[in-house]
Amino acid sequence: MSDDIKKGLMGVIVDETSISKVMPEINSLTYRGYAAQDLCANCNFEEVAYLILNKELPNKKQLLKFVKQERNERKLSKTLLNVIKEMPKKSHPMDVARTAVSVMGLEDKETTDNSPDANLRKTMRIFAKTPVALAAFYRLRKGKKIISPKKNLSFAENFFYMCFGKVPQKDIVKAFDVSLILYAEHSFNVSTFTARTITSSLSDIHGAITGAIASLKGPLHGGANEEVMHMMNKIKRPENALKWINNALENKSVVMGFGHRVYKSGDSRVPTMREYFGKVAKIKKDKKFEKIYDIVEKVMIDRKNIHPNVDYPTGPTYHLMGFDTDFFTPIFVISRIIGWSAHIIEQHATNKLIRPLAAYNGSHYRKVSQIKDR
Repeated sequence: MSDDIKKGLMGVIVDETSISKVMPEINSLTYRGYAAQDLCANCNFEEVAYLILNKELPNKKQLLKFVKQERNERKLSKTLLNVIKEMPKKSHPMDVARTAVSVMGLEDKETTDNSPDANLRKTMRIFAKTPVALAAFYRLRKGKKIISPKKNLSFAENFFYMCFGKVPQKDIVKAFDVSLILYAEHSFNVSTFTARTITSSLSDIHGAITGAIASLKGPLHGGANEEVMHMMNKIKRPENALKWINNALENKSVVMGFGHRVYKSGDSRVPTMREYFGKVAKIKKDKKFEKIYDIVEKVMIDRKNIHPNVDYPTGPTYHLMGFDTDFFTPIFVISRIIGWSAHIIEQHATNKLIRPLAAYNGSHYRKVSQIKDR
């Protein structure tokens, strides 16, 4: 393979963005210049969503307007609800999310309007309705009645309420809110690049987000948090962890939740999420997964010098909160809709069709023979 070919576009800069960056001088992921961990400490998810979409943190008046707009858009149409009710109960929730956004695109009167203002309005509708659609499916597949959203609950509180029928204590909600902030945006990752590529053809925001969801589903991207939980369930008990991880490394097995193409000294989101993982474990009085976490992490760093990424603490945190494992990545979706939308709007602003070249390594020119001579 030629050195000129950059598999996976590794190291290739394809465009500019002002939305987020991993700043090496502070070794941190930043949104619009603010360190993600500082935003977790000082803001709620709605404030960060506003920042990512509007470039600045909101004042009280701007935040109230933004929150009111999101809450007013939560209700699903009868058509979308009926589509969800007809979905096979064994469907993966990521496929439910993808289909729900597609149906929203069919219903939205502004689908074909790619102006910045229209895209912001559509973003709020997709942002508000997707969690409601996912929660409805969560209930239906368990044979339970759909719970309608409440306008007096925050984004995080409302998702818990729609899934479980109640809002947990504040520290659990805060941990969930923090996870949404940390998952909201991450520059030109594969799903975001997918969204921008679709957008570059001047397609609509619903189509771009549908494509991004399909991309996020893969275990090498968003699906990693689910794979982390599957791994921990295989290990079962802390006393099994050391043998399990050493065997995995000896067999050259992929250990999910470790390594990241962007971070060289460890994912800057991990310390914050690890802290909240510990808080949730303490509240739930279940330290088993924390102990497994620590053992596997130590071996990975000591033997391979590979640090965990944010999916590693997030997976068991969601498990302790009570969510089914296949719902971990859909939770990622309801957060990352904000990042994708900001990139879609940015792509439209200075658009150029994304159309890379490929180095051909197939057969030389061949003449076609008649079928009787083949």
